[in-house]
Amino acid sequence: MMLTVLSFLLAIAILVAVHEWGHYRMAVACGVPVLRFSIGFGRPLWTWRNRAGTEFVVAALPLGGYVRMLDEREGPVAPEQRHLAFNAQPLRRRAAIVAAGPAANLVLAVALYAFVAWWGVPQAQPVLASPTPASLAERVGIRGGEWVSAAAMPAEDPQPVRSFDELRWRLTQAALDGQDLRVWLADGPQAPGREVVLPLSSLGVSDVDARLFERIGIVAPWSAPQVGEVLPDGAAAEAGLRSGDRVLAVDGEPMVDAQQLRARIRAAVDDQGRATPQRWRIERDGATLDVQVTPRAERRGDAWVGRVGAMIGAAPAMTTVALGPLDALLEGVRRTWEVSALSLQMLGKMVLGEASLRNLSGPLTIADYAGQSARLGWLPFLSFLALVSVSLGVLNLLPLPVLDGGHLMYYLWEALVGRPPSEVWMERLQRGGVALLVALMTLALFNDLARLLG
Repeated sequence: MMLTVLSFLLAIAILVAVHEWGHYRMAVACGVPVLRFSIGFGRPLWTWRNRAGTEFVVAALPLGGYVRMLDEREGPVAPEQRHLAFNAQPLRRRAAIVAAGPAANLVLAVALYAFVAWWGVPQAQPVLASPTPASLAERVGIRGGEWVSAAAMPAEDPQPVRSFDELRWRLTQAALDGQDLRVWLADGPQAPGREVVLPLSSLGVSDVDARLFERIGIVAPWSAPQVGEVLPDGAAAEAGLRSGDRVLAVDGEPMVDAQQLRARIRAAVDDQGRATPQRWRIERDGATLDVQVTPRAERRGDAWVGRVGAMIGAAPAMTTVALGPLDALLEGVRRTWEVSALSLQMLGKMVLGEASLRNLSGPLTIADYAGQSARLGWLPFLSFLALVSVSLGVLNLLPLPVLDGGHLMYYLWEALVGRPPSEVWMERLQRGGVALLVALMTLALFNDLARLLG
């Protein structure tokens, strides 16, 4: 819990600092004095003033920040400094200062994605597990164990798939675009492949969650049907199973991988919660044994599922994906662009009612993911930071009056008609923007609670 909180606060502090630094540096470049640069709100914990007179502050509540510039709308300005005030600047300078905050978040995302791509991250190899029953993958002939060498949407050239994470990203993009995905399957990384088409356009996607990948049939990378840690007093321990046992067959059906084995265990319980004993053939220390395993019923939502009280599946085979400096930079730009486009696409679908509002996430989900990524290591945390930085940059460019995008909307109006919106309209738009933002934050918090509580 403590790691989750600290990771979340660190992530927010970094992203806010970078965002406000963008505003600050552009203001300085445009000759506008900056009075205060604050990370957080409330009582100052640390302050420092530079030669230009800017006061730098770290405050007690690190959930935001601001840059206060010389501005006649916020306080008296000496006559000799009026030409330096923000409100007295030409339109192009004001727009540049406002846009610099979101731009800084997007540049940070490019840098983080590029660094991670250059350093190299261990990822699961793009080898498919057995598809879920009645899924798209099963219908097109995927059986499990195939190596995905490339993928492309209909109008694209085939792009190499270097890891299972890349494959999931391609699946997500194609499903949200309502397009089919061509994938090339092979028996190994160097073997010739065959092309199959996953008809993702038939899904009518509105949510991106685990159920989407279950419908597609590609849930996890391939892993051996092996018993891991065995919990005491569970069905596996009762049957005499040990960690390291490899399951060869269940009731005479050969087990291809852990995904298939988990499905058989779950299906061992009927609608009334009655479990059916299973005959497992296992390999232990080179010998073949037959054991009887009776999964125990566990209620999951509206259904009963079987559980054996043991980890099922060996760790998937891993590969390290590392690029050269230039390729890594290009990868950072590409990934930032794709995530930005995907974020805007999802927002547009939610506004039009084509995607569920349950996709909207708030601070609790961000904190949970921050903790999970930090537990995995500093490179996954940097990838998480890049993702949230893109989201923050895109969110702030939305044309809501309280956000940077809202101010840019005012400036666009001013450029078109030759004068800024009236004070009356500015006040109305601000109130409407605050109300809408509060409603969105409330919905996001509700979604967070729903996810965390099951």
